[in-house]
Amino acid sequence: MSADAYRVRGPSALGAGDRRRLWNLTRTLAATDWKVRFYGSALGYVWSLLRPLMLFGIVFFVFSEVLKAGAGIDHYGVILLLAMILYFFFSEVTGAGVTSMVDRESLLRKVGFPRAVVPLSVALVAVMNLALNLVVLAIFVLANGVEPRWSWLLLPIPFLLMLVFATGVAMLLSALYVRYRDVRPIWEVILQALFYATPILYPIEAVVAQSQTLAKIALLNPIATLVQESRHLLTGAPSPAEVLGSDALLLIPLAIFVGATWLGVKVFERMAPLAAEEL
Repeated sequence: MSADAYRVRGPSALGAGDRRRLWNLTRTLAATDWKVRFYGSALGYVWSLLRPLMLFGIVFFVFSEVLKAGAGIDHYGVILLLAMILYFFFSEVTGAGVTSMVDRESLLRKVGFPRAVVPLSVALVAVMNLALNLVVLAIFVLANGVEPRWSWLLLPIPFLLMLVFATGVAMLLSALYVRYRDVRPIWEVILQALFYATPILYPIEAVVAQSQTLAKIALLNPIATLVQESRHLLTGAPSPAEVLGSDALLLIPLAIFVGATWLGVKVFERMAPLAAEEL
């Protein structure tokens, strides 16, 4: 038998059997983290709005006015801001999720504490930040004269899918980081690579103009697919299916999405109960 078989396993990592308690603990921990984040700050929550706005302003000026990346693309500023908000949401959930278990070591040692609360609270804090950023996006949409579309009602779907995907990846990373500390620098490099590999700073139309094959490869990434679908629903930009040229090809990012999320939950469920011993 393996060494793990002789260990005394902690409580269920996913809080099986008491979903209400799991939610209450997640909400309480997220609210505490949200307040601590801005403790002692003169501007407080305003920083959650100013930081993406300042970064967006710089990026928009460089890529739109200097590099002319959005030339000929309708509402380039809006789709740029939308993509940045969604990617930074994914980055926040997974980046903070990596060390979340180690940072909450004292909680992990408490008897009966469901480990899933830790990465879930990280995701919930990111959702709060996302909600504020979407308010800013709504202002830009109105100011940019984007025509209202019925498809706006479907926007919560890719947002929710991004949350599920990011949380699944965060659970995987947080569980692995307890034992393998190389996970953090490796993931930081991967996030940087994903940022430039995903059509965020540049529209997918520009990639299609250069190479249809490269555009298809780019959209096999679930993050890119969700970002492009959000752009499509918001402004009428080409949908992932239109760029890929086939609905069947959407099964590839879907398989990666489901596989990564499932793997994250399963690895977390197996490793998280032993986290206190590992730490």
